[in-house]
Amino acid sequence: MKAVVYHKPKEIRVEDVDDPKIQDPRDAIVRVTSTAICGSDLHIYNGTFPQARPMVLGHEFMGVVEEVGKEVSTLKKGDRVVVPFPIACGTCWFCHHDLPIHCENSNPKHYGPEGGVLKEKGGGLFGYTDLYGGYDGGQAEAVRVPYADYGPRKVPEGVPDEQVLFLTDIWPTGWAALDWAQLRGGETVAVFGCGPVGLMAQKAAWIQGAGRVIGIDIQEYRLEMARKAANAETVKGKGDHVVQAIRDMTDGRGADVCVDAVGMEADIGALRKAAAAIHLEAGTIDALQTAIRAVRRGGAVPVVGVYGTSYDNFPWGQIFDKGLRFHAGQAPVHYYIDRLMQLILEGKVTTHDIITHTLPLSEAPNAYRIFNEKEDGCVKVVLKP
Repeated sequence: MKAVVYHKPKEIRVEDVDDPKIQDPRDAIVRVTSTAICGSDLHIYNGTFPQARPMVLGHEFMGVVEEVGKEVSTLKKGDRVVVPFPIACGTCWFCHHDLPIHCENSNPKHYGPEGGVLKEKGGGLFGYTDLYGGYDGGQAEAVRVPYADYGPRKVPEGVPDEQVLFLTDIWPTGWAALDWAQLRGGETVAVFGCGPVGLMAQKAAWIQGAGRVIGIDIQEYRLEMARKAANAETVKGKGDHVVQAIRDMTDGRGADVCVDAVGMEADIGALRKAAAAIHLEAGTIDALQTAIRAVRRGGAVPVVGVYGTSYDNFPWGQIFDKGLRFHAGQAPVHYYIDRLMQLILEGKVTTHDIITHTLPLSEAPNAYRIFNEKEDGCVKVVLKP
């Protein structure tokens, strides 16, 4: 079959790989009908997260069940399913406590409580390096889905792929950021980053009761998407300019909630990149530091942008003085996915309006390039095998 295979930074190819096979009685084989490129895929593409051997990429995918293992009774051949990006067993302590992203059984070689840079990581993820289980991803014609009796959700007939595809990751991730913030109603929510996750967080903010939503980015085409798809006010820029703008919009206090949907790959110059390399840091915490400055005292800073290392000059004293609430990490998709699918089916949210490019799987290398280089107004790419 054809699949998108990572070889080294900036080098991916669409090539022939072995067809997936049932390896465990709880497996299923899914023929992929739609898959997407996530901003997190760019961390591998750019070499920020190391991966030594070739690997099939992709953790946002859905499709049709072709085969199931003998212990899978919840699915049958022909079912259309959408698949959460975390791989979780459904039976361990963390799965039973609604934290499937920390599954104890899906990443046996590298799992542990430490959460280190290169050791003791969390649960397995599709197509996301050997550190997270080494599972082939869904940017392919077919994929093996472990624990298929727990993860995949059936898609009702007549619902197009694009309407539910983002239940795999970015819609639950954006939702989680606001759920963690515990809105009471009427808050001003500022979302740093108007990429796919940031846009989903802006949509989630309205549904969860925000009184005002502000999107921040340095790219005008992304700000335009925030205004159009998420009905957000927007601020263009970074650093001091953004902090002052948000304070000016909130009577000097700052926003009630500042969501970091940028993560470590915020835009920085060559000198900052060199300094980060000296300190063995992946990227920068510029976006997070700006969010900390822009949030009001006693406010919340949910972090769904990805960070991969420790960072010098982390502003702990500022966080303490301002009395901020933090919650960070990858979204527990299994916990949210059913209620979020219902919101889509009831027409209470539209998620597919951020798609700017739909391309055949064969054009994946170019799709990665334009997404990474922010060309052609590229916000979200869907690939069709």
